[in-house]
Amino acid sequence: MNKQLFIAWVTAIISMLGSLYFSEIMHFIPCTLCWYQRVLMYPLFVVMGVAVYRSEYKIYPYVLPFSLLGMIISGYHYLLQHIPALRQFEMCTSGVPCSGKYIDWLGFITIPLMAFIAFSIITVMMFMLQKQAKETS
Repeated sequence: MNKQLFIAWVTAIISMLGSLYFSEIMHFIPCTLCWYQRVLMYPLFVVMGVAVYRSEYKIYPYVLPFSLLGMIISGYHYLLQHIPALRQFEMCTSGVPCSGKYIDWLGFITIPLMAFIAFSIITVMMFMLQKQAKETS
């Protein structure tokens, strides 16, 4: 079993279960940007799970677009929460505001930051897989 692929898959599992916990157990209503992040994370759970099962290590071309875009969206979402000047560009016009914070642990840990970290871990693991694949070719 490839360690990088397994770490990325476990990260996707934890992220998916965490988002479901926040929405289904804690009853936090996801904003528009949260939904976009879920749309990018949930398929990674499935795709990387199949790759782990099949020992398919050349999965990075399929995962990287999702994880990189997820990093961009969650990074923007986090900045939107912490930089008031960006709120004029907020996408969420109805329902839950994207600049709102359901949690604010230690004064800086919010749900978008956790998503950013998860997408970053997955991205780094995929780049490591890519490097490993090129070295073995």
